[in-house]
Amino acid sequence: MPVGTQASVKALDPRELTDMGTQIILGNTYHLSIRPGMEIIGQAGGLHRFMNWSLPILTDSGGFQVFSLAKIRKVKSHGVEFRSHLDGSLLFLGPKEAMEIQRLLGSDIAMVFDECPPHDAPAKEIRAAVDRTLHWAEECRAQPRAPGQQVFGIVQGGGNPKLREECARKLAAMDFDGYAIGGVSVGETEPEMMSAVEYSEPFLPENKARYAMGLGTPAQLVELVARGVDMFDCVLPTRVARNGTAFTYKGTISIKGGAYKADFRPIEEGCPCYACRNFTRAYLRHLLNVNEILGLRMLSVHNSHMYLRVMQDIRDHLAAGTFAEYRTQFAATYIPTQKVLAGRKASLNLIPP
Repeated sequence: MPVGTQASVKALDPRELTDMGTQIILGNTYHLSIRPGMEIIGQAGGLHRFMNWSLPILTDSGGFQVFSLAKIRKVKSHGVEFRSHLDGSLLFLGPKEAMEIQRLLGSDIAMVFDECPPHDAPAKEIRAAVDRTLHWAEECRAQPRAPGQQVFGIVQGGGNPKLREECARKLAAMDFDGYAIGGVSVGETEPEMMSAVEYSEPFLPENKARYAMGLGTPAQLVELVARGVDMFDCVLPTRVARNGTAFTYKGTISIKGGAYKADFRPIEEGCPCYACRNFTRAYLRHLLNVNEILGLRMLSVHNSHMYLRVMQDIRDHLAAGTFAEYRTQFAATYIPTQKVLAGRKASLNLIPP
Protein backbone atom coordinates (compact mmCIF):
# COMPACT_ATOMS: atom_id res chain seq x y z
CA MET A 1 0.00 0.00 0.00
CA PRO A 2 1.60 3.30 -1.03
CA VAL A 3 1.43 5.66 1.93
CA GLY A 4 -0.72 8.77 1.61
CA THR A 5 -0.48 10.08 5.17
CA GLN A 6 -1.84 13.54 4.35
CA ALA A 7 -4.36 12.32 1.73
CA SER A 8 -1.66 12.25 -0.93
CA VAL A 9 1.12 9.83 -1.86
CA LYS A 10 4.11 12.14 -1.96
CA ALA A 11 5.08 13.28 -5.48
CA LEU A 12 2.53 11.00 -7.21
CA ASP A 13 -0.94 11.71 -8.55
CA PRO A 14 -3.90 9.28 -8.58
CA ARG A 15 -3.57 8.60 -12.31
CA GLU A 16 0.05 7.52 -11.90
CA LEU A 17 -0.83 5.30 -8.94
CA THR A 18 -3.65 3.66 -10.88
CA ASP A 19 -1.51 3.17 -14.00
CA MET A 20 1.18 1.35 -12.03
CA GLY A 21 -1.35 -1.06 -10.53
CA THR A 22 -2.00 0.36 -7.08
CA GLN A 23 -4.99 -1.38 -5.49
CA ILE A 24 -5.16 0.39 -2.12
CA ILE A 25 -3.46 3.29 -0.36
CA LEU A 26 -3.02 4.29 3.27
CA GLY A 27 -4.06 7.48 5.11
CA ASN A 28 -3.52 8.60 8.70
CA THR A 29 -6.27 9.37 11.21
CA TYR A 30 -4.18 11.59 13.49
CA HIS A 31 -2.78 13.84 10.77
CA LEU A 32 -5.99 14.16 8.74
CA SER A 33 -8.04 14.99 11.83
CA ILE A 34 -5.70 17.95 12.47
CA ARG A 35 -5.32 19.09 8.86
CA PRO A 36 -7.56 19.71 7.01
CA GLY A 37 -9.87 18.56 9.81
CA MET A 38 -13.01 16.49 9.78
CA GLU A 39 -15.33 19.39 8.96
CA ILE A 40 -13.60 19.99 5.61
CA ILE A 41 -13.39 16.29 4.71
CA GLY A 42 -17.03 15.88 5.70
CA GLN A 43 -18.07 18.77 3.48
CA ALA A 44 -16.13 17.17 0.62
CA GLY A 45 -18.12 13.96 1.02
CA GLY A 46 -15.46 11.82 2.70
CA LEU A 47 -11.82 11.05 2.10
CA HIS A 48 -12.28 9.28 -1.24
CA ARG A 49 -14.01 12.28 -2.81
CA PHE A 50 -11.74 14.79 -1.10
CA MET A 51 -8.63 13.26 -2.68
CA ASN A 52 -10.33 11.90 -5.84
CA TRP A 53 -9.36 8.29 -5.15
CA SER A 54 -12.01 5.70 -6.08
CA LEU A 55 -10.13 2.56 -4.98
CA PRO A 56 -9.84 1.29 -1.39
CA ILE A 57 -8.22 3.26 1.43
CA LEU A 58 -6.88 1.89 4.71
CA THR A 59 -6.58 4.39 7.56
CA ASP A 60 -4.16 3.95 10.42
CA SER A 61 -5.85 4.72 13.73
CA GLY A 62 -3.24 7.14 15.05
CA GLY A 63 -1.85 4.46 17.34
CA PHE A 64 1.61 4.74 15.78
CA GLN A 65 1.71 8.38 16.84
CA VAL A 66 1.57 7.10 20.42
CA PHE A 67 5.09 5.85 19.63
CA SER A 68 6.41 8.47 17.21
CA LEU A 69 5.15 11.50 19.17
CA ALA A 70 6.20 10.15 22.57
CA LYS A 71 7.60 13.53 23.65
CA ILE A 72 4.28 15.35 23.26
CA ARG A 73 1.75 12.79 24.52
CA LYS A 74 0.51 11.17 27.72
CA VAL A 75 -0.90 7.63 27.66
CA LYS A 76 -3.95 7.12 29.87
CA SER A 77 -6.24 4.14 30.45
CA HIS A 78 -8.94 5.52 28.12
CA GLY A 79 -6.71 6.96 25.39
CA VAL A 80 -3.87 9.37 24.70
CA GLU A 81 -3.51 13.11 25.19
CA PHE A 82 -1.40 14.82 22.54
CA ARG A 83 0.02 18.25 22.15
CA SER A 84 -0.44 19.08 18.50
CA HIS A 85 2.85 18.94 16.60
CA LEU A 86 1.64 22.06 14.75
CA ASP A 87 0.57 24.54 17.43
CA GLY A 88 0.77 22.75 20.77
CA SER A 89 -3.01 22.63 21.28
CA LEU A 90 -4.35 19.80 23.42
CA LEU A 91 -5.84 16.83 21.56
CA PHE A 92 -7.30 13.57 22.81
CA LEU A 93 -7.44 10.33 20.85
CA GLY A 94 -8.88 7.09 22.22
CA PRO A 95 -10.68 4.06 20.79
CA LYS A 96 -14.02 5.85 20.38
CA GLU A 97 -12.46 8.98 18.89
CA ALA A 98 -10.22 7.03 16.48
CA MET A 99 -13.08 4.92 15.20
CA GLU A 100 -15.41 7.91 14.86
CA ILE A 101 -12.83 9.79 12.81
CA GLN A 102 -12.30 6.76 10.57
CA ARG A 103 -16.06 6.35 10.18
CA LEU A 104 -16.34 9.95 9.03
CA LEU A 105 -13.34 9.55 6.72
CA GLY A 106 -15.19 6.62 5.15
CA SER A 107 -12.10 4.44 4.74
CA ASP A 108 -12.58 0.88 3.53
CA ILE A 109 -10.37 -0.56 6.27
CA ALA A 110 -10.13 1.05 9.70
CA MET A 111 -7.43 0.07 12.19
CA VAL A 112 -8.12 -0.30 15.88
CA PHE A 113 -6.47 2.17 18.25
CA ASP A 114 -3.46 0.52 19.88
CA GLU A 115 -0.34 1.32 21.86
CA CYS A 116 2.99 0.72 20.12
CA PRO A 117 5.75 0.54 22.76
CA PRO A 118 9.44 1.14 21.94
CA HIS A 119 11.26 -2.07 21.03
CA ASP A 120 13.58 -1.67 24.03
CA ALA A 121 10.85 -0.82 26.55
CA PRO A 122 10.98 -2.62 29.90
CA ALA A 123 8.92 -5.81 30.16
CA LYS A 124 6.43 -4.10 32.48
CA GLU A 125 5.71 -1.39 29.89
CA ILE A 126 5.27 -3.91 27.07
CA ARG A 127 2.85 -5.89 29.26
CA ALA A 128 0.85 -2.73 29.97
CA ALA A 129 0.82 -1.80 26.27
CA VAL A 130 -0.57 -5.23 25.34
CA ASP A 131 -3.28 -4.96 28.01
CA ARG A 132 -4.30 -1.50 26.78
CA THR A 133 -4.20 -2.63 23.15
CA LEU A 134 -6.56 -5.54 23.91
CA HIS A 135 -8.90 -3.39 25.98
CA TRP A 136 -8.99 -0.68 23.32
CA ALA A 137 -9.53 -3.31 20.59
CA GLU A 138 -12.72 -4.45 22.32
CA GLU A 139 -13.92 -0.85 22.49
CA CYS A 140 -13.09 -0.25 18.83
CA ARG A 141 -14.90 -3.44 17.84
CA ALA A 142 -18.13 -2.10 19.40
CA GLN A 143 -18.08 1.31 17.68
CA PRO A 144 -20.25 2.27 14.67
CA ARG A 145 -18.67 1.91 11.24
CA ALA A 146 -19.07 3.48 7.83
CA PRO A 147 -21.12 1.33 5.41
CA GLY A 148 -19.02 -1.66 4.33
CA GLN A 149 -16.05 -0.59 6.46
CA GLN A 150 -13.83 -3.40 7.74
CA VAL A 151 -11.88 -3.22 11.00
CA PHE A 152 -8.47 -4.83 11.62
CA GLY A 153 -7.00 -5.70 15.01
CA ILE A 154 -3.31 -5.01 15.76
CA VAL A 155 -0.95 -7.41 17.54
CA GLN A 156 1.55 -5.87 19.95
CA GLY A 157 4.00 -7.47 22.37
CA GLY A 158 7.45 -6.22 21.47
CA GLY A 159 9.99 -9.01 21.21
CA ASN A 160 8.24 -11.18 23.81
CA PRO A 161 6.94 -14.40 22.19
CA LYS A 162 4.46 -15.16 24.98
CA LEU A 163 2.93 -11.68 24.86
CA ARG A 164 2.76 -11.79 21.05
CA GLU A 165 0.96 -15.13 21.16
CA GLU A 166 -1.42 -13.96 23.88
CA CYS A 167 -2.26 -10.76 22.04
CA ALA A 168 -2.77 -12.55 18.71
CA ARG A 169 -4.99 -15.25 20.22
CA LYS A 170 -7.19 -12.79 22.10
CA LEU A 171 -7.58 -10.56 19.05
CA ALA A 172 -8.45 -13.58 16.90
CA ALA A 173 -11.18 -14.45 19.39
CA MET A 174 -12.69 -11.01 18.81
CA ASP A 175 -13.23 -11.97 15.15
CA PHE A 176 -11.91 -8.89 13.35
CA ASP A 177 -12.06 -8.64 9.57
CA GLY A 178 -8.26 -8.79 9.35
CA TYR A 179 -5.20 -8.55 11.56
CA ALA A 180 -2.07 -6.44 11.62
CA ILE A 181 1.30 -7.10 13.21
CA GLY A 182 2.35 -3.85 14.85
CA GLY A 183 5.35 -2.74 16.85
CA VAL A 184 7.81 -3.66 14.09
CA SER A 185 10.32 -1.45 12.28
CA VAL A 186 10.55 0.75 15.39
CA GLY A 187 14.32 0.63 15.81
CA GLU A 188 14.91 -3.08 16.37
CA THR A 189 17.36 -5.16 14.31
CA GLU A 190 16.06 -7.01 11.31
CA PRO A 191 16.28 -10.49 12.90
CA GLU A 192 14.32 -9.11 15.88
CA MET A 193 11.71 -7.72 13.51
CA MET A 194 11.38 -11.04 11.71
CA SER A 195 11.08 -12.80 15.07
CA ALA A 196 8.25 -10.48 16.15
CA VAL A 197 6.35 -11.45 12.99
CA GLU A 198 7.07 -15.14 13.60
CA TYR A 199 5.83 -14.84 17.19
CA SER A 200 2.52 -13.36 15.95
CA GLU A 201 1.54 -14.84 12.59
CA PRO A 202 0.93 -18.50 13.55
CA PHE A 203 -1.86 -17.47 15.94
CA LEU A 204 -3.82 -15.39 13.43
CA PRO A 205 -6.63 -16.89 11.31
CA GLU A 206 -5.43 -18.27 7.99
CA ASN A 207 -8.56 -17.08 6.20
CA LYS A 208 -8.15 -13.42 7.23
CA ALA A 209 -5.73 -10.85 5.82
CA ARG A 210 -2.48 -10.40 7.75
CA TYR A 211 -0.77 -7.03 7.52
CA ALA A 212 2.78 -6.11 8.61
CA MET A 213 2.65 -2.42 9.46
CA GLY A 214 5.37 -0.07 8.22
CA LEU A 215 7.37 -2.63 6.24
CA GLY A 216 9.68 -2.89 4.38
CA THR A 217 12.42 -3.16 1.72
CA PRO A 218 11.70 -5.28 -1.39
CA ALA A 219 13.71 -8.19 0.03
CA GLN A 220 11.83 -7.91 3.32
CA LEU A 221 8.50 -8.14 1.48
CA VAL A 222 9.56 -11.44 -0.07
CA GLU A 223 10.76 -12.80 3.26
CA LEU A 224 7.63 -11.68 5.11
CA VAL A 225 5.32 -13.24 2.54
CA ALA A 226 7.24 -16.48 3.17
CA ARG A 227 6.29 -16.02 6.82
CA GLY A 228 2.59 -15.70 6.03
CA VAL A 229 2.07 -11.93 5.64
CA ASP A 230 -0.32 -10.61 2.97
CA MET A 231 -0.30 -6.82 3.19
CA PHE A 232 2.30 -4.09 3.67
CA ASP A 233 2.68 -0.33 3.75
CA CYS A 234 5.95 1.57 3.63
CA VAL A 235 7.14 5.14 3.08
CA LEU A 236 10.53 4.02 1.72
CA PRO A 237 9.73 4.12 -2.03
CA THR A 238 8.96 7.84 -2.06
CA ARG A 239 11.09 8.85 0.94
CA VAL A 240 14.40 7.58 -0.45
CA ALA A 241 13.44 8.82 -3.92
CA ARG A 242 13.51 12.36 -2.56
CA ASN A 243 17.13 11.72 -1.55
CA GLY A 244 18.05 10.41 -4.99
CA THR A 245 17.96 6.67 -4.24
CA ALA A 246 16.35 4.14 -6.57
CA PHE A 247 15.28 0.59 -5.76
CA THR A 248 16.09 -2.13 -8.29
CA TYR A 249 15.84 -5.90 -8.30
CA LYS A 250 19.56 -6.01 -7.48
CA GLY A 251 19.44 -3.49 -4.63
CA THR A 252 19.59 0.29 -4.41
CA ILE A 253 21.56 2.82 -6.40
CA SER A 254 22.20 6.47 -5.64
CA ILE A 255 21.38 8.24 -8.88
CA LYS A 256 22.95 11.48 -7.64
CA GLY A 257 26.39 9.86 -7.65
CA GLY A 258 29.05 10.95 -10.10
CA ALA A 259 29.23 7.47 -11.59
CA TYR A 260 25.95 8.16 -13.42
CA LYS A 261 26.87 11.52 -14.94
CA ALA A 262 27.15 10.04 -18.44
CA ASP A 263 25.12 6.87 -17.89
CA PHE A 264 22.44 6.84 -20.56
CA ARG A 265 20.75 3.64 -19.43
CA PRO A 266 17.36 3.67 -17.68
CA ILE A 267 17.24 3.34 -13.89
CA GLU A 268 16.69 -0.40 -14.38
CA GLU A 269 16.95 -2.32 -17.63
CA GLY A 270 13.65 -3.93 -18.58
CA CYS A 271 11.55 -1.91 -16.14
CA PRO A 272 8.28 -0.84 -17.83
CA CYS A 273 7.62 2.20 -15.62
CA TYR A 274 7.24 5.64 -17.19
CA ALA A 275 10.56 6.89 -15.79
CA CYS A 276 12.56 3.98 -17.20
CA ARG A 277 10.81 4.13 -20.57
CA ASN A 278 11.52 7.83 -21.04
CA PHE A 279 14.56 9.01 -19.08
CA THR A 280 18.18 8.05 -18.46
CA ARG A 281 20.17 7.90 -15.26
CA ALA A 282 22.28 10.80 -16.52
CA TYR A 283 19.24 13.02 -17.05
CA LEU A 284 17.65 12.10 -13.74
CA ARG A 285 20.98 12.72 -11.97
CA HIS A 286 21.10 16.16 -13.56
CA LEU A 287 17.56 16.95 -12.40
CA LEU A 288 18.29 15.82 -8.86
CA ASN A 289 21.50 17.80 -8.62
CA VAL A 290 19.88 21.03 -9.82
CA ASN A 291 16.85 20.45 -7.56
CA GLU A 292 14.32 20.05 -10.34
CA ILE A 293 11.11 18.46 -9.00
CA LEU A 294 10.80 16.14 -12.00
CA GLY A 295 13.82 14.20 -10.79
CA LEU A 296 12.40 13.19 -7.42
CA ARG A 297 8.99 12.62 -9.03
CA MET A 298 10.40 10.16 -11.55
CA LEU A 299 12.35 8.27 -8.89
CA SER A 300 9.14 8.12 -6.85
CA VAL A 301 7.33 6.71 -9.89
CA HIS A 302 10.02 4.10 -10.44
CA ASN A 303 10.37 3.04 -6.80
CA SER A 304 6.62 2.75 -6.25
CA HIS A 305 6.23 0.82 -9.50
CA MET A 306 9.09 -1.50 -8.51
CA TYR A 307 7.46 -2.30 -5.15
CA LEU A 308 4.13 -3.07 -6.79
CA ARG A 309 5.91 -5.20 -9.42
CA VAL A 310 7.61 -7.26 -6.70
CA MET A 311 4.23 -7.90 -5.08
CA GLN A 312 2.76 -8.90 -8.45
CA ASP A 313 5.71 -11.25 -9.01
CA ILE A 314 5.02 -12.80 -5.61
CA ARG A 315 1.33 -13.33 -6.43
CA ASP A 316 2.22 -14.88 -9.80
CA HIS A 317 4.75 -17.27 -8.28
CA LEU A 318 2.41 -18.25 -5.47
CA ALA A 319 -0.28 -19.05 -8.04
CA ALA A 320 2.22 -21.05 -10.11
CA GLY A 321 3.64 -22.92 -7.11
CA THR A 322 7.14 -21.51 -7.73
CA PHE A 323 7.40 -19.03 -4.87
CA ALA A 324 10.16 -20.98 -3.08
CA GLU A 325 12.39 -20.74 -6.15
CA TYR A 326 11.58 -17.05 -6.59
CA ARG A 327 12.42 -16.38 -2.94
CA THR A 328 15.80 -18.10 -3.25
CA GLN A 329 16.63 -16.26 -6.47
CA PHE A 330 15.59 -12.86 -5.07
CA ALA A 331 17.69 -13.31 -1.94
CA ALA A 332 20.70 -14.33 -4.04
CA THR A 333 20.63 -11.27 -6.31
CA TYR A 334 19.28 -8.47 -4.10
CA ILE A 335 22.02 -6.65 -2.18
CA PRO A 336 20.63 -4.71 0.79
CA THR A 337 21.93 -1.23 1.52
CA GLN A 338 22.47 -0.42 5.17
CA LYS A 339 21.62 3.28 4.77
CA VAL A 340 18.26 2.44 3.22
CA LEU A 341 17.51 0.11 6.12
CA ALA A 342 17.40 3.23 8.30
CA GLY A 343 20.21 2.23 10.60
CA ARG A 344 19.16 -1.34 11.30
CA LYS A 345 22.20 -3.32 12.39
CA ALA A 346 21.47 -6.52 10.50
CA SER A 347 21.52 -7.48 6.83
CA LEU A 348 19.06 -9.70 5.02
CA ASN A 349 22.03 -11.94 4.34
CA LEU A 350 21.60 -13.11 7.94
CA ILE A 351 18.21 -14.59 7.09
CA PRO A 352 18.38 -18.00 5.38
CA PRO A 353 16.41 -18.33 2.13
